[in-house]
Amino acid sequence: MNIKSILFVLLMGISSHSLFAQKDGYWDKERATKKEIVVSARGRILIKTEALPVGTTEVIYRITLLDVNQQMANSLVSVLKAIPDPTGISQGSAGAVFLLSKISGDDKCKYAIFSNEAFAADYIKNGTTSKACYEQNEAVNQDAKGLSIDKSLCILPNANAIWFGFESKNWILNQKIVLEVVPWVNYRLSSGWNLENRKLILNQCKTTDLAKKLIQSDDFCVCVLDKLQKEYKFQEFQKLLPIEKSKVYNDLGNACLKEMGTSDKLFSDLRSKATDLVKQGKYGEAIDKIGVIVLYGKATPIDFNTLGYSYLMTKQYAKAIKTLKEGEKLDDSELLIQMNLAHGYLLNKDFKSAKSIYKKYQLQNVTDNLGWNQKVKLDFDIFQKAGLPSVDFDRVLRLLED
Repeated sequence: MNIKSILFVLLMGISSHSLFAQKDGYWDKERATKKEIVVSARGRILIKTEALPVGTTEVIYRITLLDVNQQMANSLVSVLKAIPDPTGISQGSAGAVFLLSKISGDDKCKYAIFSNEAFAADYIKNGTTSKACYEQNEAVNQDAKGLSIDKSLCILPNANAIWFGFESKNWILNQKIVLEVVPWVNYRLSSGWNLENRKLILNQCKTTDLAKKLIQSDDFCVCVLDKLQKEYKFQEFQKLLPIEKSKVYNDLGNACLKEMGTSDKLFSDLRSKATDLVKQGKYGEAIDKIGVIVLYGKATPIDFNTLGYSYLMTKQYAKAIKTLKEGEKLDDSELLIQMNLAHGYLLNKDFKSAKSIYKKYQLQNVTDNLGWNQKVKLDFDIFQKAGLPSVDFDRVLRLLED
């Protein structure tokens, strides 16, 4: 088969593949690399590509050695204009034939590719290629290949460049080398939301105050991440000031919480967890859980009572009174709220307000089998053990005996 037949078959293969291939990216011709350099006889030289765009998953490169005063017959970019998808030219060495320059000189060189600048520097210093991600051992006067993130260590996630090292095989004269590199950018990955960056945001989300209060923090943070990806590229978000990032987290978090709150299960879980925390004496954590329920308007009178009681146990008496009054508005017949409100006034040194409540309900039961006076005594025992001020406890108990 002659060269015309080979090229015809190759072009037909590329065209048919492109016809059916899903176009999920683009050749970034604006940020392609084209450098023409001169290598001294028997010398080595290093070329760093232009910055690879975020989302680069593949590159096509072409190396051409020219004789003095020779010009390239056509650029790599012009060749790629006819190829909308990289898979059409990365299926073996046949694809590389199509990308080869129509003109090249007689000089030859060896080359190696590095994903790390330090490895590349070792090559220039010592000629070491053991850390190269690709090495061309046989001297060539032209070459063209594709490197894929899936099949080559040369293209690494978040990599900003690759390095080409050349070694001249001309022992007498300088060599002219033309290096061309064109990146393929995946549309989805160009936003910067790769696996590593998504994990980073999820971990950051879990450290926010709102996430710490939730039992379903994983679901919550996944929701925040989904919304964040729709509104920002990763690089844009990272450039925000800390205070701006915090606002974004709060805004998106509130939106996610409202979506999650369409089911009562979220608040039921928070309520159950808060109750367990109170039993364990972890009142600060209980406040956080119930606080979320109150914040989103889902609190019941018992929720306000739990929150008010937790404020009492943490000596936040003013907050306790305010919270219990909110619960009282919802149900002024709930005696647990009335009792804790009386406790709040007493501990806040408002004996007069406390006295009126203690006396008002002293003949009633707080629950179906627990009397008011009995409950007061039980609470005072708990308060004393917790170190709350107990100066007026005996005074109240004497009052209830009258």
